[in-house]
Amino acid sequence: MKPTLTTASGIHVVDNQNSLSAGPRGPLLLQDFHLIEKLQHFNRERIPERVVHAKGSGAYGTFTVTHDISRYTKAKLFNQIGKQTEMFVRFSTVGGERGSADTERDPRGFAMKFYTEEGNWDLVGNNTPMFFIKDPIKFPDFVHTQKRDPQTNLKSPNMMFDFWSKAPESLHQVTMLFSDRGTPDGYRHMDGFGSHTYSLINADGERVFVKWHLRTQQGIKNLSAADAARLAGTDPDYAQRDLFTAIANKEFPRWEVRIQVATEQQLQEWEARTGWNPYDLTKIWPHSDFPLIPVGIMELNRNPANYHAEVEQAAFSPANLVPGMGYSPDKMLQGRLFGYHDAQLYRVGTNHQHLPVNAPRCPFHNQQRDGSMAIHNGGAEVNYEAVTAQGSNPSGFGHGDKGWALSGVAGRYDSRGTEDDYTQAGNLFRLLPAQEKQNLFDNLAGPLSQVSEEILQRQLTHFDQADPAYGQGVRAAIEKRRTSKA
Repeated sequence: MKPTLTTASGIHVVDNQNSLSAGPRGPLLLQDFHLIEKLQHFNRERIPERVVHAKGSGAYGTFTVTHDISRYTKAKLFNQIGKQTEMFVRFSTVGGERGSADTERDPRGFAMKFYTEEGNWDLVGNNTPMFFIKDPIKFPDFVHTQKRDPQTNLKSPNMMFDFWSKAPESLHQVTMLFSDRGTPDGYRHMDGFGSHTYSLINADGERVFVKWHLRTQQGIKNLSAADAARLAGTDPDYAQRDLFTAIANKEFPRWEVRIQVATEQQLQEWEARTGWNPYDLTKIWPHSDFPLIPVGIMELNRNPANYHAEVEQAAFSPANLVPGMGYSPDKMLQGRLFGYHDAQLYRVGTNHQHLPVNAPRCPFHNQQRDGSMAIHNGGAEVNYEAVTAQGSNPSGFGHGDKGWALSGVAGRYDSRGTEDDYTQAGNLFRLLPAQEKQNLFDNLAGPLSQVSEEILQRQLTHFDQADPAYGQGVRAAIEKRRTSKA
């Protein structure tokens, strides 16, 4: 039986086809509340899109523990082999708008929300283990270069490489972006990374630092530049379609969850040997130094019932950690601890955690009250906590973390020219097979053929310092491109 149509307040709508008018030709009457409400809601159907990661796809699933890591963390979601935790995952492109193509050359967001018995844990990452910058104060500038020119409203290779060529720390990620992995074949055939350095705390209060990895069990698959461009024109929602269809057909994608761990002393010794800051997001921890340790399996097995409610309104923040987990001195992580939650307050609303996709599955209680869409508003309970005469009994961050020692004079420190931004980028380049090297050269030659000579020469210098063959290959690809157009 078809349900009765009502207004948002539950009042029966008599006629949804004809507006209330003064006579058959109008004008219309302001008293037609259904018409007014219908148009008002229509005008407000779009919440502001994310500044980054605007276009995404999501699904529900489970995380299952396969290996005991209790020696590293007291977090209850890991406390028993075979234990399952419900979760939600959102994949996305990064720089494009909501209507952009899924196959653009761009990093891919890989954000996970675990609905644990101790609260929600959000692991917010990408399909790359590194990033373009190491200090969050550069983030708005970097993102602006990936968006549209303020005059032409066009994407601008000149803007992109002007920024990258002046920030050699970006070379590691730029190399990954313009390799074959810059255009993954959908979301099921790519790896995921927490990227940042986090920490784990065990029942004895001992802390190790950690990197999170998710290895696709579907196998890595990437699109050629030609296929990515073709699909952008013929099926711009390719990755969305692939993920939704696979789950609908019960071809549930799975990822193996692994970690790298290191004590503070081990990281200090590694930094002394390599010269690399272990908390620098533009660097990785080599597997030869810090082997991968298996933890569990993530499986996606249920599509959302409503895209807007569950995917568009999904809100993530790396600040959401459960007891047994902690942060690190990673500057980019420190910036994101503020930035992500603040973005959701603006984009979705003050009470975005009340929405079903964001709400914890465990009991929760706080003194937060009121604001827009206050679904859980505390009822008759008091909205404050009384000060106790004896004082409180604080214990670190509440996660069992005893904290780490801080040192140094407060100030702004520019590491440009004092840190190694080239070796890891060169190592990545040297790992690529010959054909993938050539693809890298050709992929870079396209946008670099459109930049100013000053920017081009500055960027080529970075390639040279990573590996002379890198710079030589890009030069040859640019010359070939120019000759073919002559």
